[in-house]
Amino acid sequence: MKTIFIPFDQAFKDQVIAILNENHVRGFTFWENVQGRGSKSGEPHFGNHAWPSLNNALLTVVDDPKVKPIMEALKNLDKSSEMLGLRAFVWNIEEMY
Repeated sequence: MKTIFIPFDQAFKDQVIAILNENHVRGFTFWENVQGRGSKSGEPHFGNHAWPSLNNALLTVVDDPKVKPIMEALKNLDKSSEMLGLRAFVWNIEEMY
């Protein structure tokens, strides 16, 4: 099992959830109005007058074979509008119940 953590511009919400649905991923945890700034490019997302946009973030736990197609779809979505910002991080799940 793997965890995928996805911070993304709020404009990508429907597309990110669609990617999970297309890959038969039901469970996830979702946060709205997350602030941050990317380490490579893109605008800060602080929700203020200077930087008004905000991020969302999503965390899901999936079987290992689902990781690659989800990551590829997320990467393609990010490439469609790189200045909005979308990243995805994968780590191992040691134990769950």
